[in-house]
Amino acid sequence: MDYKEAIDWLFGTQTFGIKLGLEGPRNLLKECLAYPKHGVKVAHVAGTNGKGSTCAMMDRVARACGVRTGLFTSPHLIDYRERMRVSGEMISEERCAELLTDVRAVCERLEAHPTFFEITLAVAMRWFRERECELIILETGMGGRLDATTAVPADVCAITPIGMDHTQWLGDTLGKVAAEKAGIFLKGVPAFSSPQDDEARYVLEKEANERMTPLTFIDEPLGGYGISLPGEHQKWNAALALAALHGLGLRLGYESVAEGLSKVEWPGRFERIISGGIEVVLDGAHNPHAAKVLRETWLAEYGEGVGTLVFGAVESKDVSGILEMLRGLTAKLIFCKVGTMRGLPTEELEKALPEGMEAVCYGNFHEAMAAARESGEPVLVAGSLFLVGEARAALLGGEFVASAQ
Repeated sequence: MDYKEAIDWLFGTQTFGIKLGLEGPRNLLKECLAYPKHGVKVAHVAGTNGKGSTCAMMDRVARACGVRTGLFTSPHLIDYRERMRVSGEMISEERCAELLTDVRAVCERLEAHPTFFEITLAVAMRWFRERECELIILETGMGGRLDATTAVPADVCAITPIGMDHTQWLGDTLGKVAAEKAGIFLKGVPAFSSPQDDEARYVLEKEANERMTPLTFIDEPLGGYGISLPGEHQKWNAALALAALHGLGLRLGYESVAEGLSKVEWPGRFERIISGGIEVVLDGAHNPHAAKVLRETWLAEYGEGVGTLVFGAVESKDVSGILEMLRGLTAKLIFCKVGTMRGLPTEELEKALPEGMEAVCYGNFHEAMAAARESGEPVLVAGSLFLVGEARAALLGGEFVASAQ
């Protein structure tokens, strides 16, 4: 298959849906010879918010220390290949197509067809192995206990702030969600956690105790370093990232840490883009906890009641809770449908409006963005990472291809 054929086949596998469980991914990794070589370190990161930023910081600091890294994240914003990087570089289209072709051949002889996410993990792990990565950083897709990434044995685990999300899969209480996240803990493997609400912390401590996992909670944000990602919460993410790297035995010098944190990039998380003379901020705040952090960062950078919020969301999200957190943040609120099958129509978004809030509706992002530009003030695009991907493609160039996983 060439790259287009390979991607078309891969995206077609989304019809198999989401399958939580480790037997399938373990078998696929085994059949694809995709497990890490002996001596390669693996860091596993779970949580509700901040996983991507924490992984990006770990990757950039480790690279500054001279370590060859493999970084696996999800979802992608524009290009599928964003999900796998070796020392910051995406896999080439040619090699991606070749590996997808190889994995497809394996899939066709398996009794149960692997999912989109499982296939992506297998491709990434095969590529990391052939590129001789010394450290592999894996971001969970969803949960932890039954997430495909948990099929790869880790040498350190990290848990970012836990909130309510994916409740149809992970449970309807903070404790149940925390138990799923704690499923990445392993006997004797050091684990580190951001500060958590009492309910989540208790569950993490209980699970760590049962699994004989040495668990440490971060008790203060990182100070004394410049971080290229805006927001006070990133200082907490940085503290977690460095604790995890230290737990791997990486020697962290001041200069390498300073270099890594000053150069880290993580698109779509309070990312500023100048487009047509207008400052546009992209932030994939897709749950109330993330929206609260976005609010704090926006207020610190711009103040209250400034600019226009362009908002879109997908099914199964707590839209009312997110909007309540963003109440009054900007002078104007615009709704648009996210350009994916799961995108909520503006009629559904209007039904979720908290009392006293008003919004103007447009059929798609392009119309919404054109209307938002009219004020000449900053524009905030938020509510879904899929909307952020659509916005990045429109503002920076590129073809937006969304996935369900």
